[in-house]
Amino acid sequence: MSDTVLFQTAYLGDAVLTLPLVEALAERFGPVDIVATPYGAPVFDRHPGVGRVIRFDKRGADRGLSGILGVAAQLRAARYTRAYLAHGSLRSGLVALLGGTPVRIGFGDAPGRLLYTRRVTAEPGIPEYRRLLALAGTPAAAVPVSPVLPPPPRMRIAPGARSGAGGLLAAGGIGSEGGFVVLAPGSVQPTKRWPFFRELAVRLLERRNVVVLGGPGEPRLFPAAPARAHGSLLDLTGKVTVLEAAAVIERALYVVANDSAPLHIANAVGTPVVAIFGPTDPDRGFGPLGEMDRVAHRRDLPCRPCSSHGGRKCPKRHHACMQGLAPEAVLAEIRELEKDLEVKCA
Repeated sequence: MSDTVLFQTAYLGDAVLTLPLVEALAERFGPVDIVATPYGAPVFDRHPGVGRVIRFDKRGADRGLSGILGVAAQLRAARYTRAYLAHGSLRSGLVALLGGTPVRIGFGDAPGRLLYTRRVTAEPGIPEYRRLLALAGTPAAAVPVSPVLPPPPRMRIAPGARSGAGGLLAAGGIGSEGGFVVLAPGSVQPTKRWPFFRELAVRLLERRNVVVLGGPGEPRLFPAAPARAHGSLLDLTGKVTVLEAAAVIERALYVVANDSAPLHIANAVGTPVVAIFGPTDPDRGFGPLGEMDRVAHRRDLPCRPCSSHGGRKCPKRHHACMQGLAPEAVLAEIRELEKDLEVKCA
């Protein structure tokens, strides 16, 4: 039984970025237990550095005080020695406190910091996965004093997820010849959703097969396949698990995604990505990590970035960072990436 528990109850992309911290803690203490949301939990399931995954459905079945007390009871029963708070919410800190964990380690600027016994400071402006590594006391995570940096996140995909993804692609007429690209038009935050994915798909379908990925409840990009498309379109919105989506992304030539989980999944399975940023800034920790990755964003707007993680509405009411980012600007980044891919494959 593990004596260490790690809290990551933020979004799916945050769970992916926490994997290097999981590995660093497991190397020191052995497999660690994880408190995660139901949508983030699949990232940690069956990971060799993870013992048990405690699902905390904070917006559903575990909502409110009763949910907090229920998860805290599970922690008390496990008698953890230490808790690492990768997600710094007051709620996570309260669960760790009520769970009787004597050592609680988190960031000094987190909302739950007053509930921690040890507060950590990380160098600002570094990639988020390296910032999280500072919780484990990894020097290169906090201050880049060495040219040898910690490796980026790497997801482990179960064989069943790979076979499931392969079956869906084959059933949708997406073979291996010529490859395919993935479009991920969704995001939890509305202001981070680029509105022109449909137009982009039409352009790409002139010469590529296109697979669309999205979570349950997200609208389909096309009610029916567009006319005059030379490539095949397969919309898997709401039809795949998290690990099956990762397996689809792993097979793709490249991914076009908003500042959202598919961007981080693409990095974690080694697939190049064109990332579209609007209200957020790729240089503030959540930008793409690959050598060939590209970013499409408006560099001429004084109002951006207006948020660290996006929001429900544009504070200026014009949403120019996304509405003013034309499909041609994203296609230009795609062309540059395709040139790099041709060089790499030559």
